[in-house]
Amino acid sequence: MSNARTVWGIGLSTIAGDGTVLDAWYPHIGTGSVIEAKLSELEEHAGADERRNVTIETVQLQIDLDAAPASTVDAYLRLHALSHLLVRPNELNLDGIFAHLPNVAWTNAGPMHPDDAARLQAQMRRHSIQVQGLDKFPRLTDYVQPTGVRIADASRVRLGAHLSPGTTVMHEGFVNFNAGTLGASMVEGRISQGVVVGEGSDIGGGASIMGTLSGGGTVRVSIGARTLLGANSGLGIALGDDCILEAGVYITAGSKVVLVDGPDTAGGGKRIVKAAELSGRNGLLFWRNSVTGAIEAKQREGVGVTLNEALHA
Repeated sequence: MSNARTVWGIGLSTIAGDGTVLDAWYPHIGTGSVIEAKLSELEEHAGADERRNVTIETVQLQIDLDAAPASTVDAYLRLHALSHLLVRPNELNLDGIFAHLPNVAWTNAGPMHPDDAARLQAQMRRHSIQVQGLDKFPRLTDYVQPTGVRIADASRVRLGAHLSPGTTVMHEGFVNFNAGTLGASMVEGRISQGVVVGEGSDIGGGASIMGTLSGGGTVRVSIGARTLLGANSGLGIALGDDCILEAGVYITAGSKVVLVDGPDTAGGGKRIVKAAELSGRNGLLFWRNSVTGAIEAKQREGVGVTLNEALHA
């Protein structure tokens, strides 16, 4: 693996009574040489937890980021690498990751096999163990505490989210795995899998950015720096720097957009294009004409949005 991009991790893995590996937590993670001495620090936390019918074991692993995930502990190390900002979204191989992530009953005492959660419900009640979710992905904050980040509702940010210092995720914000921010940003809407948001951008309340998980899509949507998605807007193309999408406007690649008064129009008139033709361009303003209902756009000057420094300090 000397010529590969590698990440190593040392931590604890949870194994169900039937042998299913439920998760792996890597408090020690990095690139380069493995610090093996860290393994002994975790051995005292290994052992059986009869309340959940699980066994906790130490794990030490080094992976090639360019190879596909090979196991559950491998998949979890990739998610940790994203959330520890060791690698950016879309810059590592996640092919087939779902096959290595079992569905887990996430409880306030740790992960359980869903069958055990149902079978041991009376015992769990005695120990005040509550199931908080059934999913393949856990909450980010149960595994990684990102530096300089505010997350108002931890249940809405998955492990594998990449949140740069200065990012604020408000109560209705959501960030999926292999997605996130490349600088200080305001997130009050949805950042789907594969989406990256640039420095100083604002995803307004209820705004949604299309990912690549649904419908077999392959297009990666990104947002540049200082770009604003208005409340309840939607985006299915890439936007460059200093763009503004008006509140309530939803744009997909096939949306017809009327270009108004700009260098792309003959004699300062209008021209109709598919939104995909505008993907990635800087300094665009999109709005819906309240009289005709058409989506319109034009080239604009200046900064798209300026964040409140006090909120992102």
